[in-house]
Amino acid sequence: MTRRADRLFQIAELLRGRRLTTAQQLADWLSVSPRTVYRDVRDLQLSGVPIEGEAGIGYRLNRNASLPPLTFTTEELAALATGARMLETWGGARFASGARSALAKIASAMPADKRTALDRLPVFAPSFHIDETFCAKVDAIHQAIDTRHIVSFDYRDRLGAHSQRRVWPLGLVYWGGRWTIGAWCELRDDFRTFDIARMGDITVHEQFPDMEGRRIADYMRIAEAPMR
Repeated sequence: MTRRADRLFQIAELLRGRRLTTAQQLADWLSVSPRTVYRDVRDLQLSGVPIEGEAGIGYRLNRNASLPPLTFTTEELAALATGARMLETWGGARFASGARSALAKIASAMPADKRTALDRLPVFAPSFHIDETFCAKVDAIHQAIDTRHIVSFDYRDRLGAHSQRRVWPLGLVYWGGRWTIGAWCELRDDFRTFDIARMGDITVHEQFPDMEGRRIADYMRIAEAPMR
């Protein structure tokens, strides 16, 4: 079962901006009993969360309602900081900037002892060995995915053979020190995975359409099929 603090937050988020949601629906989503939902909603209301409605009818929360500030355990903060430091090193400039900004916002809202724990976290991701050209490619692919632009590049496969590829970049996948992209390849007329480290200079072209059967969800479904 989800920790209660997490469950309370999930209930508030599930209710935000929706029409009336019944306790049974919330119970099904959270894998708890309706009685547990009733108790959690009552506790949220008592803590000042402006949930409207009542048992037997349903609940809702105004989309613009403010929620109490989040709190994190030391372990949760350590996990967030570790992920942010890894992104700063391996994620290119866009991910690095976002990671630094997010971590700074979280730290600014934490008690002094938690900020000290963050500063002293003994987990590091040194960047001195990272190729700036590689990070620039990650940024270019990241931007192309966001804006749905076709990219082309020279690609070297594992055997050293070269081919010119023109692809629809759909998603980035991180493999612990190695980034790949899931894409629709125009040359193969099918989904393909490309190792960014094996890609030559990237050229950005026109936008590609949001086409059914060629989306990231379709790619992931095929990619995960052999693993099931």
